[in-house]
Amino acid sequence: MSTTNEIIKEYSNGELTVIWKPKTCVHAGECVKRLPQVYRPDEKPWISVDNATTEQLKNQIDACPSGALTYRIEGEKTDDRETPDIKVAVMENGPLLVHGTITVSGIDGNEEQKKKTTAFCRCGASANKPYCDGAHKGVEFKG
Repeated sequence: MSTTNEIIKEYSNGELTVIWKPKTCVHAGECVKRLPQVYRPDEKPWISVDNATTEQLKNQIDACPSGALTYRIEGEKTDDRETPDIKVAVMENGPLLVHGTITVSGIDGNEEQKKKTTAFCRCGASANKPYCDGAHKGVEFKG
C-alpha cells in the first residue's frame, strides 16, 4: 500500500507539531478522553494544540493506540522515541496492535515502513486493509 495519496494534517504550537494521519486512526477516542480541550471532533480545526502544554501533548500522543497521532519537536533531527523491540497486543473486540518499527509488504509489492504503533484489522470489515479503520465497531466484532 502506498502512502503517496495519504492525507496528513499538522498542527503546531511553535515548539511541538502534532501530526495526524486520518487513514491510520482507529477512532479509539483516547485523544478526546485524555485531552478534550485539545481534541474536539465537532470543531474545525479539530485539534487546538494551544489548549495544552507540550508535555501534556507528548504524553497523550504517546498513548495513541494506532499511531495516527505522532509529533515532531522543532529543531530535533531524529525521532528517538522509536521502540527497537516489536510488541504485539490484541485489543478486545478490536485490532491487532503492533508496537515498534516494522515494514509492511503489500500484495502489490509496495513496502511501507510503519513506526511506533500500527493497527491491523482482525474483523475483515476495514476499507483500509490490512489496517484497521474502526469498522469493527459497526459490525460489532467480538474477538
